[in-house]
Amino acid sequence: MNIGHNVIALTIPLGPSEVHPVLLKDEDGLTLIDTGMFDQYDALIQAVKDAGEAPSDIKRIILTHQDTDHIGNLPALARELPDAGLFTHPGDLPVINGSQPMLKMTPERIAQLPEARQEEFQQFLEQLKQLKDITELHDGDHFPWGGGLEIIHTPGHTPGHICLYLPEQELLLAADELRVVDGNLAGPWDAATPDMPLALSSLLKLKDLPIRSVLCYHGGLYEGSPQTLIKSLTEAL
Repeated sequence: MNIGHNVIALTIPLGPSEVHPVLLKDEDGLTLIDTGMFDQYDALIQAVKDAGEAPSDIKRIILTHQDTDHIGNLPALARELPDAGLFTHPGDLPVINGSQPMLKMTPERIAQLPEARQEEFQQFLEQLKQLKDITELHDGDHFPWGGGLEIIHTPGHTPGHICLYLPEQELLLAADELRVVDGNLAGPWDAATPDMPLALSSLLKLKDLPIRSVLCYHGGLYEGSPQTLIKSLTEAL
């Protein structure tokens, strides 16, 4: 679904719901933002093709944070697209390159999964260690992709969580900092946000931005400003 100039929201089934990686289109190729769960590779590639794009045109992959439903297909994509640049915030980089354990999918939690799923996770974690160099993204960085974007570091959901703001379109790519639930905009999901006070404080970085629409990884597109919600969630801070 085209949600703005040179911006395509992909839709990939995840259990009973969906997730929404994003493609940014530029003359030199595509930028993919987040990759879906590691058993969604075929669905991700099909979604890119259904959008009328060629997976081989992906030149950059941005990871908004370390959670498995965002980085799951990174090893497969890195194998198929060895020249694509990889980007993430340093707060989550040690997890994404496999040098530190995941914040939420701990060994204890993985051990509670069915045996076949445990094996898949262990294989995935080993594959992360084989990734090539990943470029660091920092708060306030600007890039020309998708007509121009700004990196906004919004920790709390994870230490290195980022949102991306496209000022020309007044579009916020919120990753997991915001959600759409039953058509309404909502804050971070408590159960998946280890430091909720920090995540809510991070919302203050968004409060003065002119935003006309928000694309959430969980829930999809919200047409409208998030400022009323941000004010209500942060007024006690």
